[in-house]
This record gives sequence, C-alpha cells and structure tokens, in this order.
Amino acid sequence: MDTVVMVLNLLCGVALFLYGMSLMGDGLKRVAGDKLESFLYKVTNTPLKGMLLGTIVTSVIQSSSATTVMVVGFVNSGMVTLFQAIGIIMGANIGTSITGWILCLSYVQGSGGITKLLSSATIAATAAIAGTLFKMLSKRSVKKHLGDILLGFAILMTGMQMMSAAVSPLRESKVFIDAITMFSNPFLGIGLGIVMTAILQSASASIGILQALSVTGVLTFSTAFPIILGIGVGASCPVLLSAIGANKNGQRSALVYLIINVFGMILWGGGFYALNSFLHFSFVNSIVGPVTIALWNSVIRIVAGVLLFPFIRSIEKLVCRLIRDSAEDLEDMQDNADFDLLDERLLTSPTIALAQSNRVIEGMAGKVRKNVGRSLNLIHQFTEKKFSKVQRKEDLIDKYESKLGAYLMELSKSELNSRQTRELTKDLRIISDLERIGDYASNIAYVTQQLFEDGISFSEAAMHDLNTLIEAERDIVNHTIRSFLDSDLETAMSIKPHAAGITSLCEILKARHIGRLRRGECTLGQGAGFNDLLNCFDRIASHCVAISGQVRRSYQANPDYHVHSLKARELTEEEYQRLYNDFIEQYDVIRDVERPISMEDEAVK
Repeated sequence: MDTVVMVLNLLCGVALFLYGMSLMGDGLKRVAGDKLESFLYKVTNTPLKGMLLGTIVTSVIQSSSATTVMVVGFVNSGMVTLFQAIGIIMGANIGTSITGWILCLSYVQGSGGITKLLSSATIAATAAIAGTLFKMLSKRSVKKHLGDILLGFAILMTGMQMMSAAVSPLRESKVFIDAITMFSNPFLGIGLGIVMTAILQSASASIGILQALSVTGVLTFSTAFPIILGIGVGASCPVLLSAIGANKNGQRSALVYLIINVFGMILWGGGFYALNSFLHFSFVNSIVGPVTIALWNSVIRIVAGVLLFPFIRSIEKLVCRLIRDSAEDLEDMQDNADFDLLDERLLTSPTIALAQSNRVIEGMAGKVRKNVGRSLNLIHQFTEKKFSKVQRKEDLIDKYESKLGAYLMELSKSELNSRQTRELTKDLRIISDLERIGDYASNIAYVTQQLFEDGISFSEAAMHDLNTLIEAERDIVNHTIRSFLDSDLETAMSIKPHAAGITSLCEILKARHIGRLRRGECTLGQGAGFNDLLNCFDRIASHCVAISGQVRRSYQANPDYHVHSLKARELTEEEYQRLYNDFIEQYDVIRDVERPISMEDEAVK
C-alpha cells in the first residue's frame, strides 16, 4: 500500500510540474505577444544571432521542443530557411538546460532567519499569492498573464517538492538502490533517458525527475550521466512528430534537432567512457545532487552546440542528403524562384521593378492555367495524389498574390508617372483575377473529391454534356492566358463573346440536368455536384473577361497602339455576334439554343 501511495504522489508531482511549466511558458508567450515568433524568424540573418535568439526564446518558454516545433512551422511555410533554422535549433537545445537551474530553487531549504525566507516553500507560497492577486484584481490582460507566470512557477515548485517528498523514502530501499545501480550501465541509462523523455514529451520534466531522485542520496554520477545523455535524444520525439505532414525542409529541421543531440550523446558518451577506461575518474561513483545534474545537462548541450556551430553548412548538406527532394519538391523550388525577382532594392527604380513584377505575374498566370487543367482532369479521374497537387499549387498561387500585392503596394509609394501608375493598377487587378480563377479551380477539385468520397458518378448523358463544357473551359482559359502573356489583342477581344457562350452553355446544361432529375435519370446528389461545377466554370469565365479587359485597356492607354494590326477598341454588335456564334458552333451540345446572347443582354446580366 505504501508503494502505491508513493507512486501516486510521484505521478501527482509530475503532473503538477508539467502543468506549472506549461502555464508559466504560456503566460510568458502571452506577455510577449507575437514578438517571440516575430523575432524568431526576422532576427536570424546570421547563424550566431539565430543561436543566441533560440537560446533566449527557449529560456523564456521553457521548452526546446516548443521552440523547435515553431521553427519547423516557419521553415515549412518558407518564412525561415533551413540554414537559419539550424542556428535557432542549436540555441534551443542550449536554452532548455536553463530549466534545470530554475528547478534547483526548489531544493533551497533553511532553518531560520533569512535562510528560511529563501526556502523553496516560501518562494512558492509568495509566487502563488502574488499570482492569485494579479489574476483576481488586475483588469489589464498583461498583468493577468503575469499572474499566470507566477502561478505556473508556484505550481512547478510545488510539483518538484511533491516528487522529492515521494521518492525520499527510497534512500533506505535496497531494491531501489540495486535498481538504480543497474542504470550505471551506459546503454541501459541512455535507453531509460530516451524512453522517459519520449513518454513525458519534455526534457525539462525528465531532468526534474532526475533531480528529484538525486535527493535520495543514492544517485551517483555513473547512473545520472548516461540518463542525461538519453534525455537529450528522447526530447527529439515530439519534434519529429511535429514534422509529420510538413514539407521536406520542415522534416529536415526536425532531423537537425535529433542529429545535434545524437552528436552530443556520441561525443560525450564515447569520449568520456573511453577516457575513463584509462584514467579511472575518481568522481564516477560520487553522489550527485540537483545542482550537479543541472550543471552537466548545460555543459553537455553547450559543448555540443559550440563544436557543431562551425559546421552548420555541413549539417545542412547532410540532412538534405538524408531527406532528398522528390521531382515535385524540385518543381516547387523552381516555382518559388520567381519570388527572388521581387528585390526590394529595385523599388527605387520603378521601371525595372514593374518589369520584374510583370515577369512574376507571367509565372503566376502560367501556373493558374496549369492548375485549372489539373482540376478539370480530376472530373474524369480523381486520385488523392492529384487532388493534393491541385491544392498545393493553389497555395502557391495565393503566395504569388500575397507577395506581388505587397511588392506593388510598396512600389506605389514611389514617385510614378501616369503610365507607370496605370501599369501598376492593371497588374494589381490582374493578379486578383488570376488568384480568383485559382480559387475556383480549387473549388472544382473539392467538388470532385466530395463526389468521389460519396461514391457519386454522373450519368452518360450528363458526362457527355460536361465534357463539352470542360473543353470550352480549357479553351477560354488558354486563350485568356495567352492573350496576356503574348499581349495578343485580337485574342483578348474574343474572350468576352466566348465567355457569353460558356454562360449560355451552363444555362442549357442546368436545364437539361433538371430534366434528367425529373425523369429520374439522375439523383439529387448528382444534381448538386453538377450544379456546383457549372457555377465554378461560369465564374472562371467571368474572371477571364476581366483579365482580357485589362489587356485591351493597356493597348488603349498606349499612345503607340495604332502600330498594331488590330486597333484596341470595343467590338461592334456584328463582330461580337460573329465571335459568339463561332464559339458556339464548336460545341454541338448547344445547337438548340433559341437565341444567342447579344452585347446588350450581357450588359444587363
């Protein structure tokens, strides 16, 4: 029964310790707001700054795993490069050892006078009272978060005291002494450290438990040392788990954390035990306490970080070899190369900056055209892999709009002439329409995914109609992008009547599908998916008209436009109708149209 009570008290102490550390870290992050994350990915232009920043941030939030998981997220989103991340992770590995020194305060005891006031019980009580007052009486959120920090610290200290009190009777247990002596075997000790930290998901918690065990007076250096080495490696588990689903650079960042700790384990384990076999260090069997454990935990991590620091580039190459880029990853890298053209140093030269922006917009247009094609292909053959690629490319298209929009807005603050202002305005509108086309391509992919998951397929008649519309949609998107990329005015002028043809086609196909529903040839589930697809097709065509309008207006604003074979002007009614009819005749499903849509009809719509 005594053993059960002791185990429960120990686990209760561990729970309080973990909760206190979490509460304290969350409070510190809230007090700092978003500054911690902002500094983490902005003030890292050199490895040394990254290492120092990683150390400081981890000291604040009390978790190297949390810092590294944060960094994995930054690398995954492209905010931080892998090279920058390695320095931050090295610093995080050092910063987590600060917690061990804070925990040493819980072992400060005193019998009277000033020493009594500095005891752990007094410190915990003072922090708890102050924290409660801040939480209950303060109206400002910053002070309330400060109360969380103090309460977290008090709970953490209380947890440590409970762990120490729970294991204190073990100093007289021969079974415990024999068991703890078994872990003086380096391999068993390292294994225990890895398993314990993997389960607790916290190196600080494992060090805290080890410090609590040290108060029994039976923990020797030979037992504690290999466990400390294993704790560093075990702390990599939550980081590796966070990299599941991340891109290759995010996975490499997580692997860096493991490599650093494995290096420290091999360096210290191999070096120490090799030397001890010859020199027979006298302190190996000496009793260790909380301070000694905190000291060795810091020394191991600091030395490993300092020795590895000059080899950051080598570590980067190593993880890139261990986690190689696939063909898709190389494609993504090539896609992101466009963003290098948006150099802020060129903002002082608007002509060059606009030319660079146009090159990036051309890259965006090409990717939008390809993604529309991918989404249309999903209607015929859906696979999760192809669906994921559509969504991945949609994220890239959104990134184009974000970066181009920010760059052009910065450029708008420069002194621009009237022509440059018109061009900048045109570019902003075009990237907005391109992004919307990308959104509707993504919507088409989601509709096809839902149909696939629900096991819904269209009837032969519905699929025949849909195939006709798919070809018309490919046609208008390809012509729109080509008119923009090649500054093809003649093609741009044909987009509006072609879009009217797609609208007519969508209306007829909806009417035909309603007829099939009434006759019981199709189900409501098929009808909903069919209708959603038609709406996406119609909206894409509308944005194609908007882009072609920008191409036409760019010619009209150009004083030299008359040198082109076709002048930039609005189509006559006859020309509009001819282009509309030519488009209609390509698709036999629409031959029963009673009356073509005229320019006036389009204007009313």
